[in-house]
Amino acid sequence: MKPSLQFRLSQHLTLTPQLQQSIRLLQLSTIELNQEIDRILMENPALEREDAEEAEPLAAVPAGGGTSTSAPTEEAPAAPEADWSVETAATWRGTPEEDEERSFAPPDTPTLRDHLRSQLSLTHLSARDRGFVALLIDALDEDGYLTQSLEEIAALLPAEADAAPEELTIALRHLQHFEPGGVGARSPGECLALQLKTMAEEPAHRLALDIVDKHLELLAARDYARLKSLTGASDDLLRSAQRLIRTLNPRPGAAFAKVEARYVIPDVIVRKLRSAWRASLNPDAMPRLRINRLYAEIAAGARNGSLSSQLQEARWLIKNVQQRFETILRVSQAIVDRQRHFLEHGEVAMRPLVLREIAETLSLHESTISRVTTQKYMATPRGTFELKYFFGSHVATEAGGAASSTAIRALIKQLVAAEDAKAPLSDARISQILGEQGIVVARRTIAKYREALQIPAVNQRKAL
Repeated sequence: MKPSLQFRLSQHLTLTPQLQQSIRLLQLSTIELNQEIDRILMENPALEREDAEEAEPLAAVPAGGGTSTSAPTEEAPAAPEADWSVETAATWRGTPEEDEERSFAPPDTPTLRDHLRSQLSLTHLSARDRGFVALLIDALDEDGYLTQSLEEIAALLPAEADAAPEELTIALRHLQHFEPGGVGARSPGECLALQLKTMAEEPAHRLALDIVDKHLELLAARDYARLKSLTGASDDLLRSAQRLIRTLNPRPGAAFAKVEARYVIPDVIVRKLRSAWRASLNPDAMPRLRINRLYAEIAAGARNGSLSSQLQEARWLIKNVQQRFETILRVSQAIVDRQRHFLEHGEVAMRPLVLREIAETLSLHESTISRVTTQKYMATPRGTFELKYFFGSHVATEAGGAASSTAIRALIKQLVAAEDAKAPLSDARISQILGEQGIVVARRTIAKYREALQIPAVNQRKAL
């Protein structure tokens, strides 16, 4: 085959290191951005923070439910007649890390296990029985329920413990007499029944006990007709029993749970200046970076290519961080311009908005808008929201316009809050009411939005 020269025109996109860094920084949250900058500061001496001597890097409370800790308490005395005690088995499942966390817990915030162990130390049980009760205390979940069966717990004990099932059953009865009432229950019905058994007898007491033992699902479903048929109770007696059950606590251990707050650092702050809403960058969220002057002077007079490379990388980072925040501000202001009615009147005034609309307005790619609105937060007089919160699907109106799904959820919430408890609104009725206001929403859509709002169905909202 004869060799020949050919010319071919083509287009292709080359992602330079600077562009790759710009894209990566854009999708990071404020916390992640500062962590990335701290990493680069350790690797590149040409870069430094302007506030390095004045402020510390931003910090946030860890998200999610951390391992709960407990304060050290007095241990039950070991049985002198045996080398192995059940107390050892009660703490056998703990890890060294848990023991270390337990020793550093604040003494003024006892956990559920601390509270129960302190009661256990005041009992006159034998050392062996105390060990079994302590074992059950360690098996409780955060709500105070015993989620494992006694057989499963017995299987965790070493063979030399020689624990009979009857011993664990007796230990459970001792535990269920501790405060808070209902602790050690194995089901919601048993939890409520344990609390009822500690109360004084009253006319509705026996009926309430019968309901939580046998018919709790019917009460939860508000199927009062079947309840009356099965129990033979009158309307007045059933109302009294229902009121009594409502005074009980289905989660006795929740009061002792350690709740970790989740904090976010808003990237943008929205204020109303005169008659217009304006978005501005949060100065506390913006890292202030600069080139190290001494390093720049050394790099200028040196022939070492690595010094010049580090200097160039530092300049790129400063420029990309600045561009990141400028893009966030532009997108935020565009969102504010379109959602000003939300800022004035709340969720019911939220207008439908899609990423494409903001992208076309700012001449940016839709993927860029998606990156900007993820894990970026806006502080407004109505609260702090992720930028994605302001985007949502739409529902058509009779006038030819559209209503935001967020606004429809807010309307559903308002209608349910104002309904008559004895005649709650069905999904079909809510759809009809919205239709009378010019908003066409199918019954299935109402049901989907209602479930998303965690609003029970009509039969479960109906009062007796």
